[in-house]
Amino acid sequence: MSNYRRVYVPGGLYFFTVKTFRNQHFLTDDDVRAALREGIEFTRQSKPFDIVAWVLLPNHIHCIWRLPPGDADFSARWSIIKRTVTQNCGERLNRPEWLTARLRQRQQGTLWQHRYWDHLIRDEDDFNRHMDYIHWNPVKHGFAVKVADWPYSSFHRLVRSGWYAENWGEDIALDESFEFGE
Repeated sequence: MSNYRRVYVPGGLYFFTVKTFRNQHFLTDDDVRAALREGIEFTRQSKPFDIVAWVLLPNHIHCIWRLPPGDADFSARWSIIKRTVTQNCGERLNRPEWLTARLRQRQQGTLWQHRYWDHLIRDEDDFNRHMDYIHWNPVKHGFAVKVADWPYSSFHRLVRSGWYAENWGEDIALDESFEFGE
């Protein structure tokens, strides 16, 4: 068992990676995207947060959230979002043949990896690296040739706001050692 400890800072800015169970590719399916939107909207009603950046890939999500002052409970937020997707799409996506005795005992399904990665953003440089990591990810994993080609990303909103140029990333060669984030 790992000794990983989450860092809870009220009002913090956090980077997350949330993955599907056994690397399944379903997150960009229409029904799952709709369930994610519903889960986020439902969660924000009782536990508000801002999504600063987001990319949705078939098997994982990267995002940066800003929590409200005095609130550090991102775990409850992810729990509600993941539960909403499971309730809305689990009948189609659940894989009973993958359920182990331990998963049954913990009442876990086969849509989401149990754990997720969180990282408290420390400073402006850390923030910028994670922003770039998020938006470069579809290219890194071969889902898009250019960052602007991937539709499930906050990149497009950030281009409109002036944060990124429309052609950001086109001068980066895939074989370069281009490090972001983690």
